[in-house]
Amino acid sequence: MINILMVCLGNICRSPLAEGILKSKLPKSKFNIHSAGTSAHHEGEPPDSRSIAIAKHKGIDISRQRAKQFRVSDFDTFHYIYVMDNSNYKAITKLARTDKDIKKIKLILSELDTTNTMEVPDPYYGDNSGFETTYQLLDVACDNIAKTLKQKHFKN
Repeated sequence: MINILMVCLGNICRSPLAEGILKSKLPKSKFNIHSAGTSAHHEGEPPDSRSIAIAKHKGIDISRQRAKQFRVSDFDTFHYIYVMDNSNYKAITKLARTDKDIKKIKLILSELDTTNTMEVPDPYYGDNSGFETTYQLLDVACDNIAKTLKQKHFKN
């Protein structure tokens, strides 16, 4: 089983969407995908209603997810850790114990072939259009991640 973790600040907007999107693109029997936040502020809460709505509109149910905070032990559990922005990257790398831990961490938008930014914008303080933009960025990045992981781990 390949374990993947998506990380943003509060684990209620971007990383739950990334979790749901990637789950929809990879076989559940071979990939275990979760999300977490660098902050514990929303721990135990469901995703933001706007994240739930955009995911539902795209045919993905993230309503049962609950926010959790990233823990150092996640480095032992997860093979890949995708973060949404540089702030999350810095927060997670500060918790890393070894170079092996650091090598697991990537900015999710580094998976795009072409992009003007390496950060997924946080839609929390904006309107619904921000959630659509976030979804679109994550959808393309997750397409690339899914393709890469299938090729790397399950060559036929």
